[in-house]
Amino acid sequence: MSEDSTLITGPLYAARKKVYPQATHGTYRKIKWGLLIFCLAVYYLLPFVRWDRGPGLPNQAVLVDLPHRRFYFFFIQLWPQEVYFFTGLLVLAALTLFLMNALAGRIWCGYLCWQTVWTDLFYAVERWVEGDRRDRIMKDKKGWTFQHIREVGLKHFLWLMIAWWTGGVGSVFRRRANAGAPARDLPGAVLRLPLDRHSHGHDIHFRRPYARAGVLYMCPWPRIQAALTDEWALNVTYKVDRGEPRMSVKKSEAAHLKGLAAGDCIDCNQCVAVCPTGTDIRKGLQLGCVQCGLCIDACDNVMKEIGRPTRLIGYDTDINMARRREGKPPVYRFIRARTILYAAVMAIVGSVMLYALLNRTTALIAAQHNRNPLFVTLSDGHVRNDMTVHLSNKGGTPRTFALTVLGLDQARLSAVGVEPAADGRLLVEVEPDRVRDLRVSITAPGGAAKTDNTPITVVATDVANGEVLKVSEHFFAPK
Repeated sequence: MSEDSTLITGPLYAARKKVYPQATHGTYRKIKWGLLIFCLAVYYLLPFVRWDRGPGLPNQAVLVDLPHRRFYFFFIQLWPQEVYFFTGLLVLAALTLFLMNALAGRIWCGYLCWQTVWTDLFYAVERWVEGDRRDRIMKDKKGWTFQHIREVGLKHFLWLMIAWWTGGVGSVFRRRANAGAPARDLPGAVLRLPLDRHSHGHDIHFRRPYARAGVLYMCPWPRIQAALTDEWALNVTYKVDRGEPRMSVKKSEAAHLKGLAAGDCIDCNQCVAVCPTGTDIRKGLQLGCVQCGLCIDACDNVMKEIGRPTRLIGYDTDINMARRREGKPPVYRFIRARTILYAAVMAIVGSVMLYALLNRTTALIAAQHNRNPLFVTLSDGHVRNDMTVHLSNKGGTPRTFALTVLGLDQARLSAVGVEPAADGRLLVEVEPDRVRDLRVSITAPGGAAKTDNTPITVVATDVANGEVLKVSEHFFAPK
């Protein structure tokens, strides 16, 4: 260590501070309740939704089938080869976060983040068991009385039950569901998951909701958010020009009578009391603020009681804060270079994914040429190439494909375990939701190949519906 280097001591992050959020009511609280109910309903009820895919296939509408490497989403079935769809969804999710941040700051964190949703639910349970802010503060000051111990124990028990059900439902999404199992069997499956030797991941899903919604208090997104926002983005803002200087209602009235300046903020601290992270929005935009808008509701309620205009705290931009100080009217610019770029990239990625989804086939073909040897010269002068052909049937019924080869005159096909039909074609049957591997031999007269590396195309035609699958390969021959 050099002499001029400084040794940093102390904790790496701020210690957890006990927060007692107070219940409030208003526009943004109603929005948060509505989104909470919607999000939890989708998560908890989606496993009960059924989708008939035919015999032998799971009828759970949304399912990650790990043993069979499939993802089912209603009428969509994705295979491992179609991982680009998941890549596209991740890109769209990231761009959506960027666009939301450019429009209204951490609106995702305040309303839709799963940690925020479950934390709201946990706080509702806490208030139902222990009471509102004042009651919880007084009980903590009194210490561990029998009633306090009973209430805290009941609260954590209910939190654990919520976490158990949350983890169980998360595990059901990725289990192999019985195709004929009715929806009413799912609650029993969730309750049995901790005892199921195949549900090794359930304990992880069980611990996460309890720890992250009830105990943990850190999140990396505020650091990222600072690089994505700008002066035009709406953020929950305390309007300093209107609120300062702070003073009580009586002092404010007296100041007005004397012709002195007096702000609308009466320093009641209700905005701090309702904040789920204990942030004082009057100090400006901070990492701890999740932009949930509850402080707006609390401040509006106070302003209504004392007969002053609402929205002393509201969604505003840095540009408008500067314009108000100069006496100019507010302006809003939602359409700008940043938002246009995000929206354009989202439209492009979404269009590409939609096109790929609408034009995807229910079967795939792939071929792998044998490398050792590349070709074999037979005693009659014919040349044979061997390769492995993979035929995938992603449908729910058996399919029969006719194999042919293009680009090589007088070539004939043969495959191990497949007898040629009367017309000489190879008819290959592939079971539903299966991949069949064939060792195929392509034989041609010695002079049929014009070069030592002739491009060819292996074609598989569905006998029933005429769907054509093609894969390019090469036919190797002596120079």
